[in-house]
Parts: sequence; structure tokens; C-alpha cells
Amino acid sequence: MSVHAKPIDHLIEALSKLPGIGKKTASRLAFHILRSNSSEAQELARAILDVKDKIRLCSTCFNLTDEIPCRICQDERRSREVLCVVEGPNDLIAIENTGVFNGRYHVLHGALSPLEGVGPDNLKIKELMERLQREKISEVILANNPTVEGGATSLYLTDLIKSLKIKVTRIAYGIPMGSEIEYSDGVTLSKALEGRREI
Repeated sequence: MSVHAKPIDHLIEALSKLPGIGKKTASRLAFHILRSNSSEAQELARAILDVKDKIRLCSTCFNLTDEIPCRICQDERRSREVLCVVEGPNDLIAIENTGVFNGRYHVLHGALSPLEGVGPDNLKIKELMERLQREKISEVILANNPTVEGGATSLYLTDLIKSLKIKVTRIAYGIPMGSEIEYSDGVTLSKALEGRREI
């Protein structure tokens, strides 16, 4: 039997479903929300609902956005000839925060993983290939995570893209194997982008 009121238990249970949030942290967050004033709690609830209601995928690059196309795809100052392919929106943000890359992006929304049932049809690969045939891209930078799945995805994409006679490069291995791009620091990401090589 719980010692908390049912609404508190429900909030703790809901918060503990978030990644990286255990029961203790969920409990601390729930009591913080309970102690905050009503307008702060309503602002948090509105922010969560806004994300669910207003965020969708860009029709061009498949990044998360609240306008179609996204701000990056709309930006005329960015190079239209270089395309950086990433696994997820967090990877795009990490690369964008370096300030080094001035091209455009394509978000795959995952990596190939046959053991988990993730094949080419589960990713935005078909859309990437259609985009490469439609746009005048001279170089594709593969910025997959340095994992087994990321490596397999890079090899698969390299074969497809090279058949279109487009230069394919991959970010350098300045990022440690087994880590993820979104957790890398800006200097490491900058060096990885600058040191990319043709596959």
C-alpha cells in the first residue's frame, strides 16, 4: 500500500517512465512540481502538450520542427551541395552546435539493426535516395554513431549513394567507439567533421 495520495503516485509513475529517471528521481521531481506554484505547473503541462501537438517532421530533411520546411532547410545561406546524414535529431543538434558545418541535413531516425527488426524500410533511406536524385548534391557526409549499427548503416548507404556518382565521406573517428554523437563535446565533433575522409 502506498503512503502517497493517488495523484502523487500517478505523477511519480508517469515521470519514472522517462529515460534515465528512476523512482527516486521521479519522486523528487513530483514533489518539486507539487511545491511549485500553479502557474509553473501549468506552464510545464502546456510545454509538454505543445511539443506533442505542434512538433512534426520536416518534409525535406525529417528533422523535428514546428514549421514546414524547417528553419535549416529554409536558410538560403546554407550550402545546398553538401548533405550531412545523421541518425537522429539530437545528433543534428550536436553537429549544429559546433558552428562548423554549413550544409544541410537528412535525419534517418535510427540505424540498421536486423536483430531488433530495424531494416532499410524502417528508416528514412528511401526518402534520402529520392532527395539525392532530386537535388544537386555533390557530397554526402555520413555522421552515423560509431557503433556496430552505425557502421552497418554507413556501409549500406555508401553502396547506394556511390551508385549515383556522388562523393561519400564519413566523419573522422575523433569520437570514441561505442559512444554517441549527441554526448560528444564541440571540439571533438569539430575535429571529426574537419577530418572526414572519402569512403
